[in-house]
Amino acid sequence: MDPVTLILILFVAALVLFATEWLPVDVTALGLLSALLLFGLLTPREAFAGFGSDTVLTLASLFILTRVLLRAGVIEWIGAALARRSRSATGTLRGLLGSVAGVSAFTSNTATTAVFLPVVAGMARRAGLPASRALMPLAFASILGGTITLIGTTTNLVVSGALPATGQKPLGFFELAWVGVPVAVVGLAYLFFVAPRLLPARDAQLEDSLRAYLADLTVAPGSALEGVTLRESGLGRDHGLTVVAVRRGEETVYAPPASFRLLEGDTLTVEGPTERILAGKNTLGIVSKSEQKLQTGGDVRLVEVVVMPGSPLLGRTLREARFRERYGASVLALHRRARQVERLGRLRVQVGDVLLVQGGAERIDALGDHLVVLGDLTERQSDLRRAPLAVLLFAGAVLLGGLGVLPLGVAVVVAVALSLALRLISPEEAYGAVEWPVIVLVACMLAFGTAFEATGAARVLTGALSGVLEPLGPYGLLAALFVVTVALTQPMSNQAAALVMLPLAIGTAKALGYDPRPFIIGITVAASNSFITPLEPSCMLVYGPGRYTFLDFVRVGAGLTLLTFVVSLLIIPRIWPF
Repeated sequence: MDPVTLILILFVAALVLFATEWLPVDVTALGLLSALLLFGLLTPREAFAGFGSDTVLTLASLFILTRVLLRAGVIEWIGAALARRSRSATGTLRGLLGSVAGVSAFTSNTATTAVFLPVVAGMARRAGLPASRALMPLAFASILGGTITLIGTTTNLVVSGALPATGQKPLGFFELAWVGVPVAVVGLAYLFFVAPRLLPARDAQLEDSLRAYLADLTVAPGSALEGVTLRESGLGRDHGLTVVAVRRGEETVYAPPASFRLLEGDTLTVEGPTERILAGKNTLGIVSKSEQKLQTGGDVRLVEVVVMPGSPLLGRTLREARFRERYGASVLALHRRARQVERLGRLRVQVGDVLLVQGGAERIDALGDHLVVLGDLTERQSDLRRAPLAVLLFAGAVLLGGLGVLPLGVAVVVAVALSLALRLISPEEAYGAVEWPVIVLVACMLAFGTAFEATGAARVLTGALSGVLEPLGPYGLLAALFVVTVALTQPMSNQAAALVMLPLAIGTAKALGYDPRPFIIGITVAASNSFITPLEPSCMLVYGPGRYTFLDFVRVGAGLTLLTFVVSLLIIPRIWPF
């Protein structure tokens, strides 16, 4: 069998497997790479070159830098700051969506959606809006922002990395902004004024499965809570925390009224999910005294442990049991199935209580048989004290890469090295932050692109396509490629769809005598904007909490996709002529 026929058979087989997901996309990509090697269509050096490409290293580094920002609480702080400054609920929600789009231009849209999800849900609750009216716009805003810069989505980086092999220049850092900014602006206007009329009215299920903890947190000097009433603090409506009691000196006020004014040194017994308690500690200026008293060296872990029968803690308060001295760790919060209205310090430990425990890694490993670890929440902690340094490294890498002072790959790799050296992230967490299936998919598809060109299959296929598409003219060709790319992103990953379409678009454009650049931009924008189904990761994050159905995404996303299509067709040919 000649190489062209063989590569086209492999191309069709990969397309079917990507679309049906009978196998994970990274496994399909590895199988495709293996076939290229076994049939002699690529040498080992050519096949494995993608794993060492600057695209793969840049992607891995950006995954790690995004985790550094999350660990420092930067994105979380932005959301909380916007919520605190709210005037009108509708205006604040729109401001949040605009901020989400802006943040997503420089970080992963999935991570941005995950961080802003509780903030937007709280905003909806305060405004009396069903969560379903706010959460889908959140996911869509994060996707819209991804088309503004080169690092806005992994798809942009993948396309840029694949271009040199086809003889095209990589994408500039802000090159996509010419079309990305108008698409984002028009898309946000759609989310502000049209989407609310199409979205269903359903309450959120965001916290149904979250474990509620009791925690004693003290108002620190300079806290945002100092001098404000409980009503003004927004602890319940904005931060998801219920104040059970407040201790001031020797006096404890249970179920304090909304008019109760907080002072420095007050200890609040609050009830809420783990994420809300941790977020409150970092954004509101409230601290756990037991955590402050604990001196830990090396890696600090945060775990959930359940108290088993026979534990020496049973029937005692944590102070009476001398928990900190006994285990060398501190209890930040306690969960009990029956709702409590007592301060954490006065609760007597029972069998089945779940404790949120923080301590050194060695101490956690030595907790013993009577305290069984349910889960490790270490990666959910954030430390705002490291935020300025995290922002400096990330912004420095973006500026140096964006201005061309250093290649983007070099800038982000150096930023990762400095983050590790300055202990902003541990090596283990850095490796865990990398989305390895995406890395494998990109590296393997880069190799397939090489084989597609080298065997002449691209020339054969694009020659056939050019004969069919020539009557459409350049605008018709751009429209057709855009529509096909959008269609492919529904059943398959955005990166795979872009890498499948890219060589076809470039080859067809050359065969018809057009400049390939406008078609490259069109495919990149089309692959990055997936609104019609909830299969995009950002959409999957809000699918359950918003209680959406598949058709909800079709109804709202179809109009947004059409707007993206129209704006792209109007702008792309004017910036990148045919």
